[in-house]
Amino acid sequence: MPSPNSLNIGITCYPSVGGSGILASALGEELARRGHEVHFIGYERPFRLPNDTPRIYFHPVEVNDYGLFKYPDYTLPLSVKMAEVSRDHHLDILHVHYAVPHATAAVLAKSMLSPEHQPRVITTLHGTDTMLLGCDPGYGPAIRHALIHSDAITAVSAYLKEQTRQLLDIDRPIDVIHNFFTPRAPRRSRDEVRSELGLRNEAMILHASNLRPLKRIDLLLQAAALIRPRDSFKLVILAGEPFAPFAADVRRLNLGNQIIVREKVSDIEEYLQAADLALFTSDMESFCLSILEAMCFACPSVSTRVGGIPEVVEDGATALLAPPGDAGALARKVEFLIQNPSQRTAMGRAAQAIAREKFSAEAIVSQYEALYRRVTRQNHHSFPK
Repeated sequence: MPSPNSLNIGITCYPSVGGSGILASALGEELARRGHEVHFIGYERPFRLPNDTPRIYFHPVEVNDYGLFKYPDYTLPLSVKMAEVSRDHHLDILHVHYAVPHATAAVLAKSMLSPEHQPRVITTLHGTDTMLLGCDPGYGPAIRHALIHSDAITAVSAYLKEQTRQLLDIDRPIDVIHNFFTPRAPRRSRDEVRSELGLRNEAMILHASNLRPLKRIDLLLQAAALIRPRDSFKLVILAGEPFAPFAADVRRLNLGNQIIVREKVSDIEEYLQAADLALFTSDMESFCLSILEAMCFACPSVSTRVGGIPEVVEDGATALLAPPGDAGALARKVEFLIQNPSQRTAMGRAAQAIAREKFSAEAIVSQYEALYRRVTRQNHHSFPK
């Protein structure tokens, strides 16, 4: 029996490996646990979303490939499904993660409905949706329109908030609500995972990402090639996309014995618990959920100092930061942590404490709930005639 204070919430996100989808799935689970009814709407069930969870429902969007169109359209069928679910399940909130195309579809869905069936639209920005696509003249005006017509906007870091204001000329309030991560219990022990990976006394360096260009996998491999001694580590890459495009770089850098790749891993916790440190080489990050995931397992990171990462870690206390693009500096910091296990352990414990204090579900989900309550009390956003 739902609580009289519970809400009906629709969530749309990208279902594949990536920070926005992982965050949205975890948020849906936490909201359902708190008694809300959660409806995921998208072309595919999010990969981290468990089946048969009470109060969580998934509504697939069918995309027809008509010969009329050179490229199949997703935005319009998504908006129709959003409107249908909003009407049939009396949604109070449509919470969309990543502006393109989800915010546009949500605003269109809302305008299709009569006032009594209109949900509030909340758009959560995760990074490249505004910092990359917002600069594209083919996307920027549509993104700005969707943000202006959302009932509330959130960003996962203060850095992203300011970038969105500047790049898209947004002068309305943007709430900063950081990412959170709730680890699941690993199915295998640390020793079992390390045995599977063939690790003995080497340090296990972990990298997890979707391998997109901004993640700078080329720089990751260059830094790995500079770490000395060469046999002191193994770099385990959890790849959200096929790693094959980088195979030639691995051969060129003679890293075949140092690199272990696992693709599209859903049980990331098993590898996080086995890691000694993590390495991230991005040119741009709005938050970097992967750093937080490592922090939850007392795993310190070496990372480029970019974007919102300094909001997540403290250089020298919970992580070591290097200038972007500097493979040598990254390698030296990794070497330091490999050669100083006691300092690495202390840094990892400090990182874990910060993760629990600032970036837990308890600390973050209540902020989303408060935002939902606030926007449902507001008058509906009126669309231009």
